Formats: sequence, C-alpha cells, structure tokens
Amino acid sequence: MTGGPVGVGVIGAGVISDAYLANLTTFPDARVHAIADLDVGRARAQADKHGVSRAGTVAELLAEPAIELVVNLTIPAAHVEVGLAALDAGKHVWTEKPLALDRESAAKLLESARDKGLRVASAPDTVLGAGLQTARRAIEAGRIGEPRTALALFQTPGPESWHPAPEFLFRTGGGPLLDMGPYYLTELVTVFGPIRKVTAAGGRARETRVIGSGPRAGTEFPVTVPTTVTALIEFAGGGSAQLVLSFDSALLRVGFLEVSGTLGTAVLPDPNRFDGTTLLHLPGTAEPDTLPALGHAASRGTGVLELARAIRAGVPERSSGDLAFHVLDAMLSLDESITRGHSVELTSTARVPPALPGDWDPHARTL
Repeated sequence: MTGGPVGVGVIGAGVISDAYLANLTTFPDARVHAIADLDVGRARAQADKHGVSRAGTVAELLAEPAIELVVNLTIPAAHVEVGLAALDAGKHVWTEKPLALDRESAAKLLESARDKGLRVASAPDTVLGAGLQTARRAIEAGRIGEPRTALALFQTPGPESWHPAPEFLFRTGGGPLLDMGPYYLTELVTVFGPIRKVTAAGGRARETRVIGSGPRAGTEFPVTVPTTVTALIEFAGGGSAQLVLSFDSALLRVGFLEVSGTLGTAVLPDPNRFDGTTLLHLPGTAEPDTLPALGHAASRGTGVLELARAIRAGVPERSSGDLAFHVLDAMLSLDESITRGHSVELTSTARVPPALPGDWDPHARTL
C-alpha cells in the first residue's frame, strides 16, 4: 500500500500486548487487523478486549494482505524466528526488546530486511516519550553544557514476586542486563552517541527463585544469568557512564539517570517510562530548574506509529534496527566482559536519531 493507515498485526498476546493494543487501536495512522498467538484463545480474548476484528494463528496473520507491519511481542528467544517469518511474508517488523539474543541472528534479521527492501525497528520506544524527549531537547540546547558523565541505576528485588511466569527473565535473554538494559543504554546512546568500550562485573545472589503470584505461586525455578551487573561505559565521542542493573536489591532504586555536563547536571525521567519531569541543577541556583514533559501522552506503541509514518514518508525511522543492534552488541559485550574479566571494545556503531518535533502528535491523522 502507498497511502492511508498502515495495516498492523500483533503476534504475541501476553502481558505487554495490553499496553501496545491500548495505544495502537487509538492511532488514526495505524489499523490493527489481527492478533495471533500460539494460544489462539488468548489471542481471541485480547482481540475482543481491544476491539480487533480477527484473531488466530501466526500463519493466518502473516497471510493477511492488509497487514503491512508486524508487531512482534513474543518472548526474546522467538524474536528472530518470528521476525524472519514476517519478513518472508513481505511485512515490516517492529519487535520488542531485545532485538535478538546473539549478534549473528540479529545481523541475519537486519540483512534479510535490507535484501527484501523492508524495515526492522525495535523497542524500547520510551526514548520517544515526552519525558525523555523534553530532557533531550534541553541537553541539545546546551542547558548543562557538553555531556561528560552519567550515572544510571536500576535496583529491585526482582520480578518473580509479581510476574506469574517469570522464568524467562532469569535465563538467557533475560536478567536485568537484557531485560532492563535496553531502556538505559538506548537513552545513553541518544545523549552521548555510540559506545566504544565497556567493562563490567556481575553475578547472581541466588541459584533459584520462587514464583510469588499467580496460579503457579510457590514454584521454584533455576537462575542461569547474572542478576546484578555493574558497568563502566565509554563513548566513541568522549564521555562515560556508570550503570548498575540488579534484581538482587531489597532497596528499590529504579529509573535513576543523571547526566553531568560542563555547565550543570540533568536528572532525567525514568528510562522505562514515557512521561516524567527533568530537573536541571545549575551552579549558583538554590533550586533545580524543573522541566515538565512537553509533548504527546502516548506510551508503548509510539515507536510502531513512528515507524509506520516513516515507512509512508520514505524517511529513516528513529527506533531503527541498527540502533537496537548496537545496544544489543553493548549488552553482549558487557556479558562477555563479566565472563572474561576484561574490557571489550565494540565493533558496531549507530546513527543517533533526531529528536521528535515538539508538536509530534500520534493522535493526528497524517496518512
């Protein structure tokens, strides 16, 4: 198709699909035609809940000609398999994070898209939210001078207390590094540019965890990945960041991201949220300058819409596959640094996308 709303199909009817569907079904420039899941009954329940006309199998969704863009909300281990199937069916792909679990399959996914003239983009799209976009515009306007250092913290006891099926978050493809790392690293890259080198240490506090809620509460399962990662990140353009990601902390610290520049310090909104206030601490001022989030109020699915509009306009999307590959490369390099006991230099890079215009409106009809 060359005009009108972009036809969307959602694969994966799990917990995160609620947030996506609540937004996507309200955007005039996107039209959700179908939802698919291995559990067709679960797909039907989500379709009924969000007013989507069709639900069924993945094969049925991929055969639907009205669907131009597939939103891949499957578990991380299935991201590449489902993405390749969508590309083979002639569909563009938006995938939940992480892009893949290894560099080779991620590169295969992006290469397939290029060969077919299609696009792959990836979460997180929180960086497109009004909160972080407001912070970014302030930094780019020179409010804190040139960014030089950053401190980012995410510390929780872990998601097993509230998630009814948390096992995938404690094995390959999960842990705080691959689960939460994309939010913090993507935002850091948009502020400082691509990453040059990483150094990390990490481990896990316990070898098993216990599900704390839902029908399987009390079930014990193994932990196979580091549940705390402490990292030093060095950027190609200069500057560095310290990052702590943990599922082992009884003291809750989430969403903390502080950037210090040559003129001051900015405390940014939670990288896992779309809203939030930015605080600018400047020398000689008793109180920080408070910057409320200015812009749209949409959440998950914003990146899908931005991709859809970019496809129609023939311009690069902001949450590109190349950016997601660079963030994945950084996370895998951090894991390798833990295992090998030394720093790891990255070979990938990424273009930093331009900020969204302040008046960008996901609820406007533009197509």
